[in-house]
Amino acid sequence: MTMPTGELDQAVAQAEVGITEAPAVVEGRSLWQTAWRRIRRSKVALISLAFIVFLILLAIFAPLIAGIEGQDPYTFHNSNTVLDDGSISFTPGLPLPGYMYPSATHWLGVEPQTGRDIFARLAYGARVSLTIAICATLVSVVFGTVLGAMAAYFGGFLDSLISRGMDLLLAFPILLFSLTLTPILQSRLANTFLGKGSTLPIVSLVVILGFFGWPYLARIVRGQVLSLREREFVESARAIGSSSGRIIMKEIIPNVTAVVLVYATLAIPTNITAEAALSFLGVGVRDPTPSWGQMLNQSQSNNWYQLDPWFLIVPGVTLLLTVMAFNLLGDAVRDALDPRASRG
Repeated sequence: MTMPTGELDQAVAQAEVGITEAPAVVEGRSLWQTAWRRIRRSKVALISLAFIVFLILLAIFAPLIAGIEGQDPYTFHNSNTVLDDGSISFTPGLPLPGYMYPSATHWLGVEPQTGRDIFARLAYGARVSLTIAICATLVSVVFGTVLGAMAAYFGGFLDSLISRGMDLLLAFPILLFSLTLTPILQSRLANTFLGKGSTLPIVSLVVILGFFGWPYLARIVRGQVLSLREREFVESARAIGSSSGRIIMKEIIPNVTAVVLVYATLAIPTNITAEAALSFLGVGVRDPTPSWGQMLNQSQSNNWYQLDPWFLIVPGVTLLLTVMAFNLLGDAVRDALDPRASRG
């Protein structure tokens, strides 16, 4: 039975149309594109991100911004009293009258004991606090990711050794050990090139906070890698002869990047708070190097916070807003990278 000529021509025409007019290609979004789309929809996340960017820019350009104000974090502005003979008497511990609170000359006022500019010290303190927190987080991320992945991938004795080390460090009271070990580490490093100027306390805090921080991430990464090492792409990499190091670095660690990123965004505010606490207790950054914790320590010395509460409010509120912004952004990143959430 043959098809009529008209129907045959129509079928051929439809086939040609189908060949020439390909259907539109639908482009899928990656996990990172989807995550950024979700973050942009959250006003809280965007406000937190904007505040963090502002803080980072303030820290980077602290000398330039303080120069625009015309101040620096080290110069004393004490009151001078003109005596009867015309001489000027320097009065330590008393700032210039009228400069206790914000003014055109001192944007956030001056310290009550030294008369140093609060805004300049706050900006330079942001540089110190963020440097310590970010560097300590990087140390924790590198060691935690690599050791956690190695423990889960190789298993056996290496897994037991690394896991017992994690359990041991997690059992330490971090604050007490930091208070004990920081002065010891600073004394050991004092005669090295790291003991120059303000470098010593910064390096010591990075080492201490990074050392005690990696086990938390390592335990999370270990749990993720235990399931990843049995996946098909890892078995395929083994089948083609890839080395264990290449499999860990090229196949496994990229698949735990989302977990590591979420941990990092939540670890930075923890390290900021830890640095402020150690500086407040006198074993971290010390005067004259600006630090938010050290500013809080000075505000309570000699009960200055009772005479000038502004001196306590400025670094306290800045520390509160910074930690809150990082925590809120970390929560938003965690929700955005959650594969179980609906794609939007």
